[in-house]
Amino acid sequence: MWSISKSIRRFSTAARRLDQLKVAIIGQSQFGAEVYNLVKSKHNIVGVFTVPDIQGRPDPLAAVAEEDGTPVFKFKRWRQKGQALPDVLDQYKSVGANLNVLPFCTQFIPMEVITHPKHQSICYHPSILPRHRGGSAINWTLIEGDKKGGFSIFWADDGLDTGPILLQRQCTIEAADTVDRLYNRFLYPEGIKAMGEAVDMVAAETAPKLVQTEEGATYDPLCRKNTAEINFNNSAWSIHNFIRGHDKVPGAWGIINGEKVTMYGSSMWIGEPPTGEILKINGLTSPAIVHSDGLAIQGTDGKWLSVAQLQFENGKMIKASKFGEDEEAVVIEFTEEEKQYENTIKDIWKGILSNDNIVGDSDFFKMGAGSMEVVRLVEEVKSRCDGITLANEEVYMATSFDEFVRAVILKGRGGDAVAEIEYDAVKIHANDMDLSFPNQIFINNKFMDSSDGNTFETIDPTTEKVITKVSKATKKDVDKAVEAARKAFEEGEWGKMNARDRGQLMYRLADLMDQHKEELATLESMDSGAVYTLALKTHIGMSVDTFRYFAGWCDKIQGTTIPINNARPNKNLTYTKREPIGVCGIITPWNYPLMMLAWKMAACLAAGNTVVLKPAQVTPLTSLKFCELAAKAGFPPGVVNVVPGSGSVCGQAIADHPKVRKLGFTGSTPIGKTIMESCASNIKKVSLELGGKSPLMIFSDCDMDKAVRNACSGVFFNKGENCIAAGRLFVEEKIHDEFVERVVAEVKKMKIGNPLNRDTDHGPQNHKAHLDKLLEYCDIGVQEGATLVYGGKRADMPGLFMEPTIFTDVEDHMMVAQEESFGPIMIISKFRESEMDDMLKRANNTEFGLASGVFSNDINKALYVADNIQAGTVFVNTYNKTDVAAPFGGFKQSGFGKDLGQEALNEYLKTKAVTVEY
Repeated sequence: MWSISKSIRRFSTAARRLDQLKVAIIGQSQFGAEVYNLVKSKHNIVGVFTVPDIQGRPDPLAAVAEEDGTPVFKFKRWRQKGQALPDVLDQYKSVGANLNVLPFCTQFIPMEVITHPKHQSICYHPSILPRHRGGSAINWTLIEGDKKGGFSIFWADDGLDTGPILLQRQCTIEAADTVDRLYNRFLYPEGIKAMGEAVDMVAAETAPKLVQTEEGATYDPLCRKNTAEINFNNSAWSIHNFIRGHDKVPGAWGIINGEKVTMYGSSMWIGEPPTGEILKINGLTSPAIVHSDGLAIQGTDGKWLSVAQLQFENGKMIKASKFGEDEEAVVIEFTEEEKQYENTIKDIWKGILSNDNIVGDSDFFKMGAGSMEVVRLVEEVKSRCDGITLANEEVYMATSFDEFVRAVILKGRGGDAVAEIEYDAVKIHANDMDLSFPNQIFINNKFMDSSDGNTFETIDPTTEKVITKVSKATKKDVDKAVEAARKAFEEGEWGKMNARDRGQLMYRLADLMDQHKEELATLESMDSGAVYTLALKTHIGMSVDTFRYFAGWCDKIQGTTIPINNARPNKNLTYTKREPIGVCGIITPWNYPLMMLAWKMAACLAAGNTVVLKPAQVTPLTSLKFCELAAKAGFPPGVVNVVPGSGSVCGQAIADHPKVRKLGFTGSTPIGKTIMESCASNIKKVSLELGGKSPLMIFSDCDMDKAVRNACSGVFFNKGENCIAAGRLFVEEKIHDEFVERVVAEVKKMKIGNPLNRDTDHGPQNHKAHLDKLLEYCDIGVQEGATLVYGGKRADMPGLFMEPTIFTDVEDHMMVAQEESFGPIMIISKFRESEMDDMLKRANNTEFGLASGVFSNDINKALYVADNIQAGTVFVNTYNKTDVAAPFGGFKQSGFGKDLGQEALNEYLKTKAVTVEY
């Protein structure tokens, strides 16, 4: 009992001692306000001493103190000619403080004030003292390339940051740190907490006073605009440090075309030097390069850095990548709701600038605004314009009223304040319409030639003539695309975007695809040979549906809470988060160029990843047109990148790349095996949709009309160039002959011809090598003893047309019974009703397991087959019935992983488990 009472008395004494600490806060800014809020929870703040109001607005520290009723004193200065002002000194002494707390105080405080309280004064300084004494400590930490940074809380004395140390905290300086970033990620949040801790230590009489050593001490001058000219006769690392050490204030500058231009957003350039427009800068030995990511500058060591933004003497800020471009804005039409935004923004400008004369070319900064006004503008727009959030930099890039309104509206639409994408379009007239489409690599929302300038021809299989030449990407181009995707994911707007906003972008893209569906279907028909009406409904229609479906999933990707054993007497909470993987590679086949892009990319983007896609070399056009629409929809640069080229170069480079964390592939099984081996290089996640030999089983009790119709569709759909094509038909012996007769009759009705004609049923095969392979396949079938009932040869007409083909009497050992044709070839084998289990064994006796089908009016028989067939998809009394909500993928050597449906999201997400004890 005695020990408990003693313990209570000790606690009460400490509590009283804390309560008796009377604190005066001397400083300004939001930092000071946060320190005030933290200290007041434990101590008695008797007075706040800050600066006079600026343009009628109080400093944040004064604002929070006044709201609490704490006495606030606003002094322009504390001393004159080195002497304390008597009236100021008297007002200070009147509050009776026994500790002064100086959080980021920028005024000169007389020693009569510093030493007056019982506990004197503690002061915050943003460096590890004694290094970087002075008012630009954060700047010099970066300029000098320090590996460590941090802050000190010291006992103020009559020197320049020379008083005894109370406590220090340090952090590692990161390559991406600027003054603002270092301050916001460490010096600000940790500094506030440390100031509160320091006051508590003083109250508890445990605060140390460690005398500063002079060893390693530096006294650094204030960083001012007139001393911030960049010396380009330095290494890239030194130039980078100088620029970021002045970013954002006062800003490092160089002379370009006779004008002082300030540079922001420096980063070291990794990899090969960028390509772009040459730009001469005073003092720089070799020319700078304006490239897709900014302005690249080479140091004396041969290494490069890149600058993201430039600001001119008139205050106008631009993306460095836009230097020298025509800045004429693209006109956009405002909706009625957006017109209301315009009126609201005008009211905001009037309130901030205290000026009612706001017109289109009114400049925010020329009318007197500064950095504080930028913060207020961003916050007011966010609160009054439905949560639209601009970055501070975007204000500097849109300084006039009209520019700013445009930037807000584009951001509200989910995009960026950028002009419509421009490129040298290929223009042709086909299908009674004028087509305009790109034929270059697409990286960082720009179309560009390949790094070596090489191209390849894409051929119209109907005419065997060249449609256009397409830029042929190199490994260097893949590296560039991956880096653009990485930056977009890790540093760009995409990684910061709300999931619901991501969904809105995808909806907008789907709408644009829908608006351009005739153009896309025509390109698909010309490039792949798909019948136009089929391309319109399936190739394009399902692509649009897929993007809309996954757009709806963006804000529904959720984790779970999991009950685990508690650590008594404490409790535990475990929850999971579903997070995007990062940069994903996608390699698509030539049979459904746009649809296969959509099946994989829509899920990938919905999950929050960025993409580098390699389309099939023989069918790149709709993928490139898609890029134009994605940029138009407002997808930020680097989110979608497309590198057309060969699989051996581009595909291999994506599979090998260490920064690609997931690869989705649709193609042949042999290439899939190579892909898996390559993905082992960095243990990247992989999903494969590979070859098939899908069995279609037709029983005598089926609806014959329906079975014939679906069998023909199952085999000849899209000229047989269909991954789930019915690769082998098992027809019950009772109906075999009738079935064959009726199938032949249906095939004879099929019209072979120009796929752009609306009455065409069967278009050309995709490319010459594939047609030759199909003809060889038919020759082998005949040689092995199968009966060629119909077709088996090239159609007697110009173009890559093959007659639909039917084989019967196919036995299990034959190549045509085992291998996929991927063409319009029907393979028919017969079975007896009593041999159903044997027939299932024959159907399963393959290394493929993509799809299957069964026709029977006996539901028990049909479901028995569905239960026992080894395939990822089973169609019962239908075929080719895929839907965006139903998962799609194979078993065995047909691959693993799913496209479509909710399960497809799993391919592009990773699960993180978090356990909290409380």
